[in-house]
Amino acid sequence: MPAETNGAPRTLGDLALEVRSKNAGPFWMTLEAFMPDDQTYRIADALITVELIGELYHVPPGSVQIFRIPDLRVVKVSFPRPITQGSLHDRDMHAGQHHVPLANIVCSDRSTTTRSG
Repeated sequence: MPAETNGAPRTLGDLALEVRSKNAGPFWMTLEAFMPDDQTYRIADALITVELIGELYHVPPGSVQIFRIPDLRVVKVSFPRPITQGSLHDRDMHAGQHHVPLANIVCSDRSTTTRSG
């Protein structure tokens, strides 16, 4: 597991190889957390829940789909885009910036969460 820097709390983004977001068609978005080892995968697996995603992205938890892939150490999340891709008010056509709230979630040693900044 990567070492803490200057005693600062670690975020999911600090632990992960990569946290990214992308389109899953014009109506859905996908988030992915790629973890470097089994220990950090277990942290991400416990951390990422439908309730957390619902709160972070203001979507009903019932619309969130989570795919856990332990062999690849990946947690993948899909949910409806709040704005249809390419519509007048869409400011991120590729959904490439939506991973930031998830990446900024603080991880404790007991896999509990708090929001960073």
